[in-house]
Amino acid sequence: MLKAKANPPIPVPSDLPAQVERALAEDIGSGDLTAALIPADRLGRASVITREAAIVCGSPYVDASFSRVDPAVRVDWRVVDGDSVAADQLLFTVEGPARALLTAERTALNFLQLLSATATAAHAYAALIEDTGCKVLDTRKTLPGLRSAQKYAVRVGGGQNHRIGLYDMILIKENHIMAAGSIAQAVASARVSGAHVPVEVEVEDLDELRQAIAAGADIAMLDEFSLQGMREAVTVNRRSTRPLKLEASGSVTKETIRDIALTGVDYISVGSITKHVHAVDLSMRFEWGDGPAD
Repeated sequence: MLKAKANPPIPVPSDLPAQVERALAEDIGSGDLTAALIPADRLGRASVITREAAIVCGSPYVDASFSRVDPAVRVDWRVVDGDSVAADQLLFTVEGPARALLTAERTALNFLQLLSATATAAHAYAALIEDTGCKVLDTRKTLPGLRSAQKYAVRVGGGQNHRIGLYDMILIKENHIMAAGSIAQAVASARVSGAHVPVEVEVEDLDELRQAIAAGADIAMLDEFSLQGMREAVTVNRRSTRPLKLEASGSVTKETIRDIALTGVDYISVGSITKHVHAVDLSMRFEWGDGPAD
């Protein structure tokens, strides 16, 4: 069952204005031809409800979408990001110049339905293991141009972010190891690169895990390990003089995530929470006024 998260506010991504600007530009282009049919002084009011249970996420994007089209539009939220909502629940009302409401409607709802879906998916996985000490991580399998927005939604839903991009963490995979010559050489190169970021190594068996530990990596990604293999990896890691963090990855589902968490790994990465997103069903209902716009 969904429930509200009592987390402190999540910082809004710094590129939110740019994302909203691009989304509006691709929709409006040279102008909203249909909204132009409405008298310029016509006022409007609308209510937005959700047709299904969800974790709400995306209110700053909605606010920015409407205000960018017309600063006179006023949005009144009845929920905050991170709240759990039931089917048919009112999320917000919006009022102002009718043309602006119609022009910004789709962009605002696109953000809200996508990010609420991402937060809801993240929450569904995180809730299954919240008592284990293990954390759900997202991946870089995000919608192009919306990575920071989806990663914001993951945090709102109770998950944690893996690396944001290729610039804030080093993840050494099979091809990197082959090119460098060995795990030890790859990690050594990472340490002298001057990047000063966490170094993670993807390992495929216990021998490679031991190599990653010996090389001084910070995290080992257990790629497609069996449950028994994960348990053995946890034991090997705990017995080492310099234990690192363990991340389980590959073929994670809602049916398997709890068993994975109970092996003792620190993190479980789940690509589906951002790449298999199914938009939350929303409805925007309009009311029209007769007076002139301010």
